[in-house]
Amino acid sequence: MSERLEDIAQAMVAEGKGILAADESSGTIKKRFDSIGVESTEDNRRDYREMLFRSDEAMRDSISGVILFDETIRQKAADGTPLVDLIKAAGAVPGIKVDAGAKPMAGHPGEKVTEGLDGLRERLQAYHGLGARFAKWRAVIDIADGIPSWGCIKANAHALARYAALCQENGIVPIVEPEVVMDGPVAAHDADRCYEVTEWALKTLYWEMFEQRVVLEGSILKPNMIVSGKNAANQAGPEEVAEKTVRCLKACVPATVPGIAFLSGGQSDEAATQHLSLMNELGPLPWKLTFSYGRALQAAALSAWGGKRENVAAGQRAFAHRARMNGLAATGQWSAEKEKQAA
Repeated sequence: MSERLEDIAQAMVAEGKGILAADESSGTIKKRFDSIGVESTEDNRRDYREMLFRSDEAMRDSISGVILFDETIRQKAADGTPLVDLIKAAGAVPGIKVDAGAKPMAGHPGEKVTEGLDGLRERLQAYHGLGARFAKWRAVIDIADGIPSWGCIKANAHALARYAALCQENGIVPIVEPEVVMDGPVAAHDADRCYEVTEWALKTLYWEMFEQRVVLEGSILKPNMIVSGKNAANQAGPEEVAEKTVRCLKACVPATVPGIAFLSGGQSDEAATQHLSLMNELGPLPWKLTFSYGRALQAAALSAWGGKRENVAAGQRAFAHRARMNGLAATGQWSAEKEKQAA
């Protein structure tokens, strides 16, 4: 595969494919394993990820890239094959989460800033040697009374831009993820407020990326959709989510960006799929619209697997189903009828 940033970015948004976010932190994967009564040991985490990466149908037909956690990019399958090699063999691009998490922002009660820039150049060099060709950095922006502040938006956008420049310096495509969360402590905002904050965050991000001389053709955006907060009295319907999201992106995201891979951000599996498909029906669009889902791709597979070796095939079937449905959504061809038929 070409090592040009632009070519890697294009491969990450290949037609009808999307990105599997398998970069859960140790704490997050423990919560998910707790939900199925499985101990979060290194071997169990390895076995679970290996099950996904060996899902030949899903990986080959619907997955263009996989975001890994630091532990996972170094792990080998039960037979000794590096997990990175399983991903490459399926035709997908290996990636890595590089931020150190969103931490409370000094002087800004209720707000967070993502850390991890210190030593990032050296870590990126090491990850490139381990096979990573793209990376991900997530900023967390909450909505409540008086927040987000300009200080929070600015600090997170600046960190994202500096991260992106360092990635490109080291031959790695940056995924920039400024997430306006729908499930924060308050989460009572409507879709219009989500639009307002998302527009602010995205316009600030792209100005910061311009100042940091990031090559947009070699980058991918991973944004939230324009949805209501989970506690909002009025919940935006699917068509409203799709229309407002596309309108916001058109107002903020340069056409030179090759693709936009949405996060699912607390939506149900099927809602995340439906929203993506409806957006792609609104084309033509200047960039590819696809998915970069974690829980919305994995929840059914995790439940079907249940930590049991005899359930690996069932887990892979569940993963293949969700991957296939989202692959259809990435080309605007998903429907509730197809969902039922496939299931």
